Amino acid sequence: MNKAIFVTGATGNVGKETVKQLIKQGEHVIAATRAIEPIDNTNNLEYRYFSFYDASSWETALAGTERIFLMRPPHISNIKRDMLPFLTHLKERQIKQIVFLSVQGAENNPIVPHHVIENYLYKLELPFTIVRPSFFMQNLTTTHLNEIKDENRLFIPAGKGRTNFIDVRDIGKFCARMFIDREHLGKAYTITGEQSYSYQEVAELLSNTLGKAIEYVNPNPIRFLRYHLSKGRSFGMSTVMLALYTIVRLGKGDITTDSFSKIMGYIPCSLSQFLLDHTAILGNNNP
Repeated sequence: MNKAIFVTGATGNVGKETVKQLIKQGEHVIAATRAIEPIDNTNNLEYRYFSFYDASSWETALAGTERIFLMRPPHISNIKRDMLPFLTHLKERQIKQIVFLSVQGAENNPIVPHHVIENYLYKLELPFTIVRPSFFMQNLTTTHLNEIKDENRLFIPAGKGRTNFIDVRDIGKFCARMFIDREHLGKAYTITGEQSYSYQEVAELLSNTLGKAIEYVNPNPIRFLRYHLSKGRSFGMSTVMLALYTIVRLGKGDITTDSFSKIMGYIPCSLSQFLLDHTAILGNNNP
């Protein structure tokens, strides 16, 4: 019988979906939490205190596990200082598999922190599987939600560049599938939706779905950074967002693959369907 799977970022969008799917597969999941106080557990889900900054938490959190779902916390940008020590610990511990949630194009983009993590996975010769999803559809219902609901706009410095979107629910299913057999070890998969959109087209889809005009605004980098800093986002997170949207503006975000459908056996959720599924959230000022 396989040991438990340790899941970092278990309370985030992708982490929650991955945990849900792993449990459906019959796996026992140890979910990382920054809460020191005990959390109610279930038969297949156990929460344990864990922090990348607190090396004393690592061994207790990992006890009884041999596979890991790894995510970079959005607030961590100094990978060498804040994540390399943990990766080195995994090497010493002889972990059997790390499924790392990266981003589309990270392998060729040294600006994003995910690129650094991928390089460390290679250099340390860890048993990795890398999943590089395109932009999350849920970015529209989280990061850009207030723009859409309260300001009736998308405020994104992507120019006329096109973006491929994928539903986090599908990403979670894919990441969970990576743990089923060993054929995915040493592989890197870019997973996307079925087509790409310009943000003008996304604004038009939103307008049609919500029954109100949503404008696409293409700010310069300084306006974009000022806006997100004013919303309380960290400078590190804001600059990573800017880097990712710069990739789109330069025409490098228009990537569509069939990796998802080949492995999963079905077509991922379309952006139109996602917007219909989340109309209440996107169109209601008081969800």
